[in-house]
Amino acid sequence: MARWGVAVAVAAALLAAATARPAESSRYMRVGIYDEAQTLYGPIETTMPMLKQLHVQEVRLNLYWGGARYGVAQQRPANATNPADPAYDWELYDRTVRYANQYGVRVLFSIFGTPGWANGGLGANHAPTRSADLRNFALAAARRYGGQFPDGQGGVLPPVKEWLAWNEPNNPLFLEPQFKGKTIQSAVDYAKICTAVYQGVHATLINGERVGCGVTAPRGNNNPSSARPSVSPLAFLRAVKKAGLENFDAWAHHPYYSGPSDTPTTKPLTKKGAPPTAITLGNFGDLTRLLTQLYGNKRMWITEYGYQTNPPDRLFGVSYAKQAAYLTQAFAIARRNPRVDMMLWFLLRDEPTLAGWQSGLLTAGGKKKPAFAAFQKLAR
Repeated sequence: MARWGVAVAVAAALLAAATARPAESSRYMRVGIYDEAQTLYGPIETTMPMLKQLHVQEVRLNLYWGGARYGVAQQRPANATNPADPAYDWELYDRTVRYANQYGVRVLFSIFGTPGWANGGLGANHAPTRSADLRNFALAAARRYGGQFPDGQGGVLPPVKEWLAWNEPNNPLFLEPQFKGKTIQSAVDYAKICTAVYQGVHATLINGERVGCGVTAPRGNNNPSSARPSVSPLAFLRAVKKAGLENFDAWAHHPYYSGPSDTPTTKPLTKKGAPPTAITLGNFGDLTRLLTQLYGNKRMWITEYGYQTNPPDRLFGVSYAKQAAYLTQAFAIARRNPRVDMMLWFLLRDEPTLAGWQSGLLTAGGKKKPAFAAFQKLAR
């Protein structure tokens, strides 16, 4: 009992320090959650009321094109731009969009995963052979969730206005190959992926549609000969520009911390004279500056962020009190960047095994951590 009292006192002190903000930080920025295990294919009927309790404004969901159990297009459609083509199965996504709309939560769809028929069976994390196939799917998806598509129940499906192209393309888990020789092949492929999603979504001519690209992982080794080659965020941004990427509405990034001793302001270690190979919140300005240099005054989205807790993660986690304080501090930092329009926390609930992530606002057993109350205060 005494230990818990100390923890609460520490949490209160840290939260008080973290919530001190300059006047300019009051700019509107949407706050939200990314945890599809609790939303997309989880217990959405109980999750959505909890998101409302948390004052969540945005929820991110993967819209699987293919390559997964929930892929919309497991078979090649005859009329790929028609969302009513019988090859498409939207049922899971229709359900989720309806629930989100019922509770006043906006949806951000990440189009991800190539069907086997679109890349010769190479796997979901390989780019499609023809960009037109992805562009046609993005158009069909944007039409279905354009706010006027019949829902089969006498009404229309709620609109989805915000989209992401893929997920962490600088990470081989989500896009392979990362290199061909010394060429950053992931950037070459991603320039086509981003362009295809952007063109498909905007082909609806529906007002207010926005497409975020990048969606980059926080770090990379830039080493084609390593056992697991990956590309650092700044190198990836330069490479997609070189590969011909021109159009997107926002650049998305995941500025996770590097280790359990890091606060949200900690800058990642770099070699003297070398550019950083990680972009965390501590050096997020480096990404902002390079994006401005290459693409002008583009908007920025933080589509994943979180701190794991100890317990249960003894290697990478922080205390419950620090998680709550760092959550508040991190969102305040993002608000102070006038380019950032949204910031999403990963996760709502800890994943059930230590092989997963333990950054939830709830424990795996459903107990609220102090970060739950801290998150409730963010929306305004």
